[in-house]
This record gives sequence, structure tokens and C-alpha cells, in this order.
Amino acid sequence: MVDRAHKPSAISPSAGGPKPSVHSERDRVIATLPTGDSVEVLTYGATVVSWKSNGKENLWLSSAAKLDGSKPVRGGIPVVFPCFGPPPKDHATGKLPQHGFARNSTWEYMGKSSSESGKLASGGDDAVTMDFGLSTQQLSDEARQAWSYKFDLIYSVTLGRDGLQTMLRVQNKGSESFEFQMLLHTYFKVDNVSKTQINGLGSTSYSDKVLNASEQTQTDPTIRINGEVDRVYKSIKQNTTSILQDGQPQLDVIRDNLEDTVVWNPWIEKAKSMADFEPNDGYKNMVCVEVGAVNGWQKLDPGDTFEGGQIVKSHL
Repeated sequence: MVDRAHKPSAISPSAGGPKPSVHSERDRVIATLPTGDSVEVLTYGATVVSWKSNGKENLWLSSAAKLDGSKPVRGGIPVVFPCFGPPPKDHATGKLPQHGFARNSTWEYMGKSSSESGKLASGGDDAVTMDFGLSTQQLSDEARQAWSYKFDLIYSVTLGRDGLQTMLRVQNKGSESFEFQMLLHTYFKVDNVSKTQINGLGSTSYSDKVLNASEQTQTDPTIRINGEVDRVYKSIKQNTTSILQDGQPQLDVIRDNLEDTVVWNPWIEKAKSMADFEPNDGYKNMVCVEVGAVNGWQKLDPGDTFEGGQIVKSHL
């Protein structure tokens, strides 16, 4: 396992009692705790499409999302790798599509895990980890030709009684270094985005894509969504970003070994322009708070490993 400084504190399981269950279907894996909390992960993109806690769905999924592998899923938690957004044409990722290939490749379900990847407890009575793998050999011919480096990805999804953890481990299996970006493109479900606040990004600089990628500084400690928002917050000092609804805590997003966070809501016109974004006014009930390493590039030498992700805790 990669040794990381400033790791989030572990969530410990209790002893005894009923065990979590993991059910694998043709195209997805579903884990359920004795409490009824559950998580559902497609093998296509290793995309988490549902996370329920205390009887409430925490993730937003478009009613028009394609779950058949025909295109990346609109909603849930798509995995972005090895580039974020449209890649620069003069970079090694330049021939790849927007957001890379991880979210539109079929991953291998590697089974229920007792791995120490990340900090949520695994293998306990009220926590379970599922591992998904993607390597060079599993890519389409088109993706391999566009990005020919040898790599292994392991994506660990841990459902615990206190939250959900998603961790991505990247290993360079080749003989030359490569550069990459990664992001967990999480769509959170909210009751009313106009009454939603996002805290924990105050005094942080960000690139505002709505304003031609101009550099700005978040002077207000609270972000409120009253129009299209597309911002990349960089080198964040505080580990936790909180989502509040009507002033009440709803979710905490805790970064692990990642310094950047994207905040996104398409608002009215952009939502209408996306064929797989339904209902058209679905922007009222979602906000993306996406942890990642997207400010510049992460360089990974042969044999080296990078690991980063998030723990999300629900207050509801």
C-alpha cells in the first residue's frame, strides 16, 4: 500500500452481528449492509450509480443515463482518467476523448476485498470493500493506440456504516514515465440547489470555466448556486468540503491525497443542451463536488504507484 501523509481517520466496524452482503450481476455489483445502506457499481466505467444511507439516495442519476455501455454514465460517480476535460493536443493524452477512457471502459470486478487500500474499514461486520480493475490489456484498440502506456488501475469502493469511500490506485507497469490526471466526478443529489451551500473552499483560488477559465479567488466562505457553475479549485488546504441544505449539514466530502475539487452545475441552458440530462430541470436537484488531481499533471515513474480518493459521510 502507498504510504500517505495526512490520511483521513479510519471508520471502524463494530464486532458481531449480521454480515454485509455482496451480489454480483452480469453488469453490476451491489453491496448491502445489515442497516439497509447500499451501493451499486456498474462494471462499465466502474461507475457508482447509487449510494443509499438511512433510506435516502445520496447520488443524482439522470433518468436518461445510458447504463448499457453505449456512452459514459450521466450521474453517479464516473471515474476520470488519464485526462480531465478535453486533453491538450500537444500532450501525450492529446488523442484521447474528453475525460479519458476509464469511464467508458469495462472494468473487471475483482471481488470482495480485505485490502488496506484507503481508510474505511474493510471486511468488518458493517463495512465491505469491492475492488474493480482496469489495465492496458482491457482497453479498446482505439484507446491503446491513443495512449500506449502500460498501467494498472484498482478502484476500491468501500461501503461503511458511516459513509462511502472511493479510492483509485494507479500503477505504472511499463518502462517509461507517464503523466496523468484523475477525478471522481461525483453527482450529489440535493432537494433544492438554490438552497444548497458548499463550505470549505474559502480563500482558495480557482479557474472559472464560465468566465473563460479566468483565475479567481473564493472570497466568500460559502458557495451558493444561482446560475451555471464550473470551477476548478486548486491546491486546497482544508481536507473537507461540506454540502449543506437549508443551512443543515447534509454531506462531508473528505479528500485523501488529492488537492483539487471541481464544483459544477449546468443550470438551465446547458442542461437542456445535453441529450442524456433528464429531466431538463434536474439541475435543481444536483450539484457536482468532484475531488481530483487536475491542476497540471501527475508524473508516475516506472514501477511507482499513486493513490487518491475520497470519503463521503452523510449527516442525514
